[in-house]
Amino acid sequence: MTDADPSGQGPLAGLRVLDISTVVAAPFAATLLADYGADVVKAELPGEGDGLRSFPPFKDGKSLWWKVANRGKRFVELDLRTPEGADLFARMIPDFDVVIENFRPGTLERWGLGPDVLMGLNPSLVLLRVTGFGQDGPAANRPGFARLFEAMSGLTHMTGEPDGAPMHAGHPMGDSIGGVFGALSVTTALLSVRSDPQRRGQVIDLSLTEAMFRLLDFQTIGYDQLGRVIERTGNRNQYSAPADVYPTADGRFISLAGSTQATFRANLRAIGREDLNDDPRFSGNAQRVENVEAIDAIFRAWFAAHSQDEAIARFREAGGTLAPILSIDQIFEDPQFQAREAIVAVPDDDFGEVRMQAVVPRFSRSPTRPGRAAGRLGRDTEAVLRPYAPAPDPAREP
Repeated sequence: MTDADPSGQGPLAGLRVLDISTVVAAPFAATLLADYGADVVKAELPGEGDGLRSFPPFKDGKSLWWKVANRGKRFVELDLRTPEGADLFARMIPDFDVVIENFRPGTLERWGLGPDVLMGLNPSLVLLRVTGFGQDGPAANRPGFARLFEAMSGLTHMTGEPDGAPMHAGHPMGDSIGGVFGALSVTTALLSVRSDPQRRGQVIDLSLTEAMFRLLDFQTIGYDQLGRVIERTGNRNQYSAPADVYPTADGRFISLAGSTQATFRANLRAIGREDLNDDPRFSGNAQRVENVEAIDAIFRAWFAAHSQDEAIARFREAGGTLAPILSIDQIFEDPQFQAREAIVAVPDDDFGEVRMQAVVPRFSRSPTRPGRAAGRLGRDTEAVLRPYAPAPDPAREP
């Protein structure tokens, strides 16, 4: 791996990706491909760059979110809206396997760079088009943001306290989940290219709202077959019991899970209530969900009488299923995260070295590490674009 090219290791080594997308979801798809070894070139608007560069948190005026969200890429300035920029971009297409974009539908076509043009230049190209609502339909041209995807998918409706307003998570999960779907769809399409005798590429139409909607398996079939609309239940699990967030005696919190009989028996051992194994109200998960108030009250009272450390020790000894709710400072100190080296140091142009999440998952035969943290605007413009610059016009020479 060289300073000019942060790729070169991992299962996708040799794959070349052009990322012309902005902000979170589509760039995250490209970053995952970079994590796995692809050479990802990110093209940004000259002088402005990706809007994520202006997102907090900041250190010395530099966005820290930017550094992790676009790690492992090379950065060029390129204005596709100009004839010169569009021509340079078109010259690059034959040398790349994947293009990732998230402009509103019709934008690439308006610039003369629609799928027919790009795939005419490279018939094996995989073009990932990421939008809030898809390339067609009445909402296709609406602006898209993670909270909109989450709200329209049904997730926000079922999140929050029963007597409170619907709630979003404190992070744009719709974008992150869309990025995972994007990376998965690209690698799936590349397998299709490999197995096709004609090595034909294809266009991927990824709606971020539909990606969020796809995750919520049981809400759709439940409504279809039962007419059931899932409502908010706070931290209480929708499909197993007992499963909730419980305060401990020392003012900390525990998250409890476990839907099988084996895990329920282990959790009962942990709180010294094996007698409840014979209670018909709790004889199976369905019965416990039906009698959730009763079983939840028993566990809630036990946690309220014990510290978090005591609860963890008792459940660990009994083979129970709980976890402390960790803040990021606790994650840095957690033995499991440390043993797995889930946080790694990455070289950075501004701060020398920064720490961020390791590559997920691990590959036994193709070990991976994150490339350098995302760099300054246009960092690699000359090195990347020089081979594609048009030859000087002799008629213009003085």
